[in-house]
Amino acid sequence: MLVPKLVNIALSFCKRYGIDESHAVGHGMNVLHLSRNIMHVEVERYPILSKQRDIIYTSALLHDVCDHKYVDENRVWEEVKKELKEQRLLTDTDIDVCTEIVHTMSYSKVKENGFPKMGEYQMAYHIVREADLLAAYDVDRAILYNLYATNDFRDSIGNTEKILNNRVYRHMADGLLVTDYSKKMHNTLVQKCKYRYKDWCKIMDV
Repeated sequence: MLVPKLVNIALSFCKRYGIDESHAVGHGMNVLHLSRNIMHVEVERYPILSKQRDIIYTSALLHDVCDHKYVDENRVWEEVKKELKEQRLLTDTDIDVCTEIVHTMSYSKVKENGFPKMGEYQMAYHIVREADLLAAYDVDRAILYNLYATNDFRDSIGNTEKILNNRVYRHMADGLLVTDYSKKMHNTLVQKCKYRYKDWCKIMDV
């Protein structure tokens, strides 16, 4: 079974490199579920996705174990590739595709460089990338990331508002959502975030 082995790899790397819970295994699992949801919608238009499931699942679960905010991205991903090869979980070609997805899917890289040209794997790339974006519509996760960085909860609340307004709520306007699933979810998730943030402000008496 691929997924349990991938989860164990993610857990091992997150423990090894101290990746906090905002980007650790729970986040990878969330991105996996969202990737699966998007894939099930898009597979009717792109039947080739049914053959690319392992690439999508692997990229979704492991994309943040080499996040540059925590580790040396290239060095740690080489360790991940070695693990995948030793356990014979994917073919060399599939690992190469995962490498391209993981190294080009982040919000900052897309904003700077645009979308890479992935040929037959283009939609697989967008599925994982958008699943990661949809996982960002999570106020508590944003607060946690800022909290681990600053150790100040009140500052984390304020920083989260900036991230939501300047980044997350602009995913649609910035042209980052290309699948029907993500476009349909955007407004609902924005409203969910706004309600959650208001609740935190009430708790904090902001």
